Amino acid sequence: MNTICAVGAYVVEQFSEAEADVLRRYFTNLDQPVFALVNLPEVVKGALFARYSRSPKSLRRLFLDEFVGELDIEGDATVDATVGLAKAEELYERIFVEYGDDSVAQLGGVHLACEQASNLLTKILEWGRLASYLEQSTRYIAYDSRTDGRYRYYRDPQVLSSELGTRYVGDIDRLFDTYGTLAPLVQDHVKKATPKSPGDSDFVYRMAIKAKALDAVRGILPAAAQSNVGMYGTGQAYEQLLIRMRSNPLPEARYYADMILGELRKVIPSFVRRVDNPQRGGAWSDYLAETRTAVEDLAADLLDTTEQPDQNASVDLVDFDPDAEVKVVASMLYASSNLSERSIEAQVRVMSVEDRLRVVRAYTGDRGNRRHRPGRALERPFYRFDVLADYGAFRDLQRHRLLTVEWQTLTPNHGYTRPELVDEAGFADQFDAAMERSQALFHTLEPTFGPQASYAVSLAYRVRFNFNLNARAAMHMLELRTTPQGHPAYRSVAQQMHSHIAETAGHRAIAEMMTYVNHASETDLERLEAERRAEAKRQTLGTG
Repeated sequence: MNTICAVGAYVVEQFSEAEADVLRRYFTNLDQPVFALVNLPEVVKGALFARYSRSPKSLRRLFLDEFVGELDIEGDATVDATVGLAKAEELYERIFVEYGDDSVAQLGGVHLACEQASNLLTKILEWGRLASYLEQSTRYIAYDSRTDGRYRYYRDPQVLSSELGTRYVGDIDRLFDTYGTLAPLVQDHVKKATPKSPGDSDFVYRMAIKAKALDAVRGILPAAAQSNVGMYGTGQAYEQLLIRMRSNPLPEARYYADMILGELRKVIPSFVRRVDNPQRGGAWSDYLAETRTAVEDLAADLLDTTEQPDQNASVDLVDFDPDAEVKVVASMLYASSNLSERSIEAQVRVMSVEDRLRVVRAYTGDRGNRRHRPGRALERPFYRFDVLADYGAFRDLQRHRLLTVEWQTLTPNHGYTRPELVDEAGFADQFDAAMERSQALFHTLEPTFGPQASYAVSLAYRVRFNFNLNARAAMHMLELRTTPQGHPAYRSVAQQMHSHIAETAGHRAIAEMMTYVNHASETDLERLEAERRAEAKRQTLGTG
């Protein structure tokens, strides 16, 4: 039986005495949504997080159900990770005094589970470049179940204690009701439209059908919907994360930062000792908050916002280097010569187009798959895109770390995207009604609660964000995000970005290096081939 913690925002999972005895050896607490993993082999922690992203279970429950039976845990019987590591703190303190905070803080890492985080908070957690993340998937996990009678969404304590609390819970519940009603109906429609191939197992077919249907209806879910995030980062990465979170205007982020800090202090206490020091991390967080507020005030004073918001999804290439292809060829030749960069670039400028292409082709080589990426010469060209796309697509694209991304506040003001599959299945009216409910709730909350109003906005609503990235990062992201198994929303964004590099910038040689960008239109079952490959691997390993 689950109980609700005091603030009413999180569900506390209960375990039997025997289960708790095992969990205490490996998790830093048993009753909070944030906890660190300790005393486990790195490969086990990695495998646990990988499974986590596609499971509806909490990490501790997943560990009990699927991992404990495979491990020898007898030698850990006297370990209790929930009491912290005092000896580790003493050791780190001595090392820090001798070698300095920042350099040592890059060498110690922690696996951290962040559960029951709203879809607004997950983007804040995943901002940093120096950490790794796995987020629970809306494609494999249906959000139609309840825990203790509650759907999985964040209940902001300030909102719930206000006169709008009942309205908030009622409207968000109705959004989840609509999602839960439409998900199986869309699955039935997809089954009728796409019969099973004789060579596919029932499991492969069922998983592909489910993924397509959940992709179509996920836009109904509000940004308050909760997700689980597995993180791995160094002490320095966590310090940067916490300083940012403690300056964030979203109360959930600040409250969550306190929980993270408490858990990290059990395993890497010295690495995060500056975070809440008023003269160190405190002053840094204050600086970030003050500059953000100052710019927001100036934006409101200086910018004319009377124009009508753009209601069409778009990808706009707003900046690039017209000489990028000359410069990238010079960069490709640089390490293989003893000339100055200026000299090489001058010679490249007078080369024939064919000679430049010879260099590009040699540098690219014969790429056997998309993971065979050329070297750092491709980091010379840059592209800056302004994108307007639904929040569901944004949350998938934002996780790419080798780029600069910034985004605007999530509101319903830019309209929403209704998937064609919803229209084909005959549920456009129900979808639109959910969007109207989401929009009305946002406008009711916004005057009083500001950033918390975004919890009400469904993932189908569009948000504006920008990307600044070099050609090498673009190759990685665009080839990955245009694979046939990708979600149609972000596939479209990535395909448009690639077209802009080739046509708007005129960098056709660079675009052609991205040989694994896929411009094919949407397939019947995006996940079908991927599920077939996964089943073949399971059979090869004898686990199918």
